[in-house]
Amino acid sequence: MIEALYESNCPDLKLIARGKVRDLYEIDDSSLLFVATDRISAYDVIMNSPIAGKGKILTQISVFWFDFLKNVVPNHLITASIDEMPASVQKYRSQLKGRSLLVKKAKVLPIEAIIRGYITGSGWKEYQAKGTVCDIELPEGLRESQRLQSALFTPSTKADYGDHDENIHPDKCAEIIGKDRADEMARVALDLYSRAAEYAAGKGIIIADTKFEFGVDSDGNIMLVDEVLTPDSSRFWPKATYKVGRSQESYDKQYLRDYLTSIDFDMHTPIDLPPTVLDNTFKKYIEAYVKLTGNRPDLE
Repeated sequence: MIEALYESNCPDLKLIARGKVRDLYEIDDSSLLFVATDRISAYDVIMNSPIAGKGKILTQISVFWFDFLKNVVPNHLITASIDEMPASVQKYRSQLKGRSLLVKKAKVLPIEAIIRGYITGSGWKEYQAKGTVCDIELPEGLRESQRLQSALFTPSTKADYGDHDENIHPDKCAEIIGKDRADEMARVALDLYSRAAEYAAGKGIIIADTKFEFGVDSDGNIMLVDEVLTPDSSRFWPKATYKVGRSQESYDKQYLRDYLTSIDFDMHTPIDLPPTVLDNTFKKYIEAYVKLTGNRPDLE
């Protein structure tokens, strides 16, 4: 049986932050350790119940995509192998194996680069109300889950835990990080999405939308950081059952979101999740990994 890791405990490493899912440690002047725990969040709220093994799947999916997309833009990954990490990290092998990334330090840009290829979620709600997504005007008559004529770059601000990310117009992104950097972010994110979506479609998965995060290295070059194209950061739909005009089945956190909606979740208070919700969400993550990579995840 897989043992859940709700929170890492590595007292000899310098803990910098605990995010919604990841614990972050400083290893030295040039590298960090990202630890994907089994915490799960929805609507920016961390649930009380972890999903045992989830962090390992997220890590392995990210490693797959970092390798697949490495020719589009550099990324921060040094190694995902515990055997190649410093001795100070290896001493916590039982906690960290399979769920940790040793990465290069970068100045993280304070914008989440959200790419929408289909109209769904908060974008669909805004479109119904105003005919826009992130205040970008769209054609009339779009239906729920419809593919957009071209994918949209719809950035959001990165909120501290307890607050909610705020969707913003791309012009606002330029005000925050500068026009040249914002243009570069949009171009790279759209390219990453296009290549990943084309690959995933060949594996029977529609990537409806996803979120990328970027940093800048010491030479000012942009790099892909954090996680990439996981069920936590993306909407994955089965191509076989896709139908315009309704919500879709999914291989991601949508199952959890739907459950929370069904119980009138208040969007603020962490709660315990029923075992069936934990198990079914985990199965969705495994199915996504298998379809995308053709392999079973290593959960040992």
